Amino acid sequence: MKKENSEIRAPGTPARASGSEPRSRRLARAAAALLLGASLLAPSVAVPVHQAWAVPDDFADLAEKLLPSVVNISTTQTLESGRMPDLPQFPDGSPFEDFFKDFFENRTGPRGPQRAISLGSGFVVDAKEGYIVTNNHVIRDADEITVVLQDDTVLKATIRGVDEKTDLALLKVETDKPLHQIEWGDSDAARVGEWVVAIGNPFGLGGSVTTGIISAKTRDINAGPYDSFIQTDASINKGNSGGPLFDERGRVIGINTVIFSPSGGSVGVGFAVPSNIARQVVGDLVQYGQTRRGWIGVRIQTVTDDIAEGMGMTEKKGALVSAVTENGPAAKAGLKEGDVILRFDGRDVAEMRSLPRIVSETPIGKTVDVDVLRAGKTLTVKLDVAQLEEAEKEGLVDDTAGAPAKKNEVATQLKALGFSVATLDAGARKRFGIDNNDLKGVVVDSVDASSDAAMKGIQPGSVLVQADQKPITGVADLQKTVAAALKGGKKLILFLVDNGGTRSFVAVKVVEETKKGDAGK
Repeated sequence: MKKENSEIRAPGTPARASGSEPRSRRLARAAAALLLGASLLAPSVAVPVHQAWAVPDDFADLAEKLLPSVVNISTTQTLESGRMPDLPQFPDGSPFEDFFKDFFENRTGPRGPQRAISLGSGFVVDAKEGYIVTNNHVIRDADEITVVLQDDTVLKATIRGVDEKTDLALLKVETDKPLHQIEWGDSDAARVGEWVVAIGNPFGLGGSVTTGIISAKTRDINAGPYDSFIQTDASINKGNSGGPLFDERGRVIGINTVIFSPSGGSVGVGFAVPSNIARQVVGDLVQYGQTRRGWIGVRIQTVTDDIAEGMGMTEKKGALVSAVTENGPAAKAGLKEGDVILRFDGRDVAEMRSLPRIVSETPIGKTVDVDVLRAGKTLTVKLDVAQLEEAEKEGLVDDTAGAPAKKNEVATQLKALGFSVATLDAGARKRFGIDNNDLKGVVVDSVDASSDAAMKGIQPGSVLVQADQKPITGVADLQKTVAAALKGGKKLILFLVDNGGTRSFVAVKVVEETKKGDAGK
């Protein structure tokens, strides 16, 4: 019996007459149909939303919603006779550049007091009370502050409070017009690579929208003690200062504050104060007119690889206490120089610069547990947090992480360390200008410029207070410490060094002198 030809086809494909198609093509069509059927039967895999590479079609709806909450800020300032404001910075070749040069540089005639105008941005955080946030540098030294809403309504503003440490300021306006306030977002939850939208007043052009991504987080640019900036490539220029950085949902996760720019224009490196820092500052300014930060009275420094090794730590972490304020909270709690703070109020101190923020966010008067590493052992102390602003008023906060006299002792050379030391007597104090008569230790007399000690900041006049977390009572005492280190095969000695009242821990490499005949082995 003759078997009729059969054809496998996808649904909806018309049948072909037998023999109307070559066998090779029919086989290829059958294979394709099988693959299609397999794909239809395969289970679908759900991709989590946060893993989807979704690029928005546009930001029009978001911009329309957010623009009314962003304001332009202009200030006027009276300058002394002869003093002119800095030229506004424009990209090379800009037509504004020649205009401003002609205006400022080619003016003739007598000059009396001048009125300087500066521009910035801000946003409404409380529509009912009329509170607006901006940067402190936007309104610093201003005689008059003007806020311009999106509909060109002009309002006079007063200053409710400022915070120089985070460069934030809170303004207040009075108006019958309805204001549109922002919603705070969680900057800690924001992730590198997420979309962001910046709105501000670049070069005084008015409300402008730019977009980009979060390029990095927790950037330390040495702008202040609480540096933890969000870095973004969204275009931010002069005049954007104080404006908001929004996430995709329209929540403020940062306040645009500073840019890195050799030209004065955007090069894709801008920095914003994280909302979780700004929100607390703004809350304090609303309630008290000033910030209320925690303070414990210590000077701290980074635990480097060398310091960690010198202290017998398996990893570098925590904040190393280099000085303790007399009668401060830390001193009363029993903290000492050389302690490494590992945890504060239940929060890990991953690195030195984490501690100032953790302490500042701790409620005033709270008693907290502080876990410290001391001489290789971990212990917990109870500490009562005080207020930073009150300590500053009392002069307790140190913001800093002659002719040769006849010596009464020949300096002792410590070749293993690369420097020589002498007794800290009256002659040495006069010679090196050491005014603190209570300071004890030995003074560095000379340093080999190529030594590890010199590379790490030890210099003539430095006072060595401790060696391996034990007080140095004299030159002989230090010699014994070095001899013991060499005998025990130690590679580093950890010193507490006092340079003009500023103390820090320095781990110095111990180099055993090469004996004759050993070279080349």
